[in-house]
Amino acid sequence: LRVMGEPPMSLMAIGADNLDIYEVGDEMTARGWHLDRQQFPPTLHLTVNHLHAGRETDFLADLTAAAAAARRPSLQKWGNKVLVRSARLAAKWLPDSLVSRLTGRASALVGGGNAGLPQRSAAMYGMMGSLPNRGDLQEVVLDLVEQFTEAQ
Repeated sequence: LRVMGEPPMSLMAIGADNLDIYEVGDEMTARGWHLDRQQFPPTLHLTVNHLHAGRETDFLADLTAAAAAARRPSLQKWGNKVLVRSARLAAKWLPDSLVSRLTGRASALVGGGNAGLPQRSAAMYGMMGSLPNRGDLQEVVLDLVEQFTEAQ
């Protein structure tokens, strides 16, 4: 893990070369931290303020544990990789109209469908990063926003 660039203030992004940074983000969420996800390059974005003072040790311990958990293999991570690689192959070889339809179906799978908001988002961000057609990305995001606003 590394801090991207040299942030002059309390706003920064964390990236990784040999680790799924979105999995690290999911693990941090499970530990009670909220880190935003960014693409191009894939990073976790955070702002540090006075409310975080004195929590540095907790944050770094959780970040270390999250990175270790993200490195451990699991069926869910394997399934996520298959989904992301399938999206890349589909985007490369299939007609745009078919990719758009498949993207809509896949977004329901990784976004939780009608079951509410996803608890983990690594697969969703991986899939979105593989889409060459940004119109498909808009559909995935709108599907996720719809889940935010649905009555439960």
